[in-house]
Amino acid sequence: MTNTTHFRTTMQSPIGTLTIVANDHAVVAIDWDGESAHLELLGDGEIVDVEAADHPALSVATAQLGEYFRGDRLDFDIPLDAAGTPFQHLAWDALVKIPFGETVSYGEQAVMLGDRNKARAVGAANGKNPIPIVVPCHRVVGSNGHLTGFAGGLDAKAWLLDHEFKVRAAAG
Repeated sequence: MTNTTHFRTTMQSPIGTLTIVANDHAVVAIDWDGESAHLELLGDGEIVDVEAADHPALSVATAQLGEYFRGDRLDFDIPLDAAGTPFQHLAWDALVKIPFGETVSYGEQAVMLGDRNKARAVGAANGKNPIPIVVPCHRVVGSNGHLTGFAGGLDAKAWLLDHEFKVRAAAG
């Protein structure tokens, strides 16, 4: 834990209010509808509420998330600085390789990491993903194709997947 100042802004989205938190140079967390699930990862530093336009990483994040929700963006180019273990970072790196509008199972994600037997560990790592949507843990489903756990709730996960399927279909 560090004693660093973090900057926070909110934005409205089709799946509720998103709270986006950044350090001096990168986004560190996105939370849902005012929850603060990832704030404990930030340490004892101050959290300052700012307008997105007043912080470079928050400005980029809100703009790109807006484009995503409008169907104008298929991937993100936002500076990220997520706190996590080495294994969590491997799992999150695998998430960003899942193509827009596609899903994989936890087992398939574990195979991407080289060990099918780590499906439960992958699920636990995905559950700790502090930057959902941008690091698309919503694209991971159960082995039977059913939606399973998601910090924003299964309705939000279903909306995100449906949105991506529609945008991808419209693009041909």
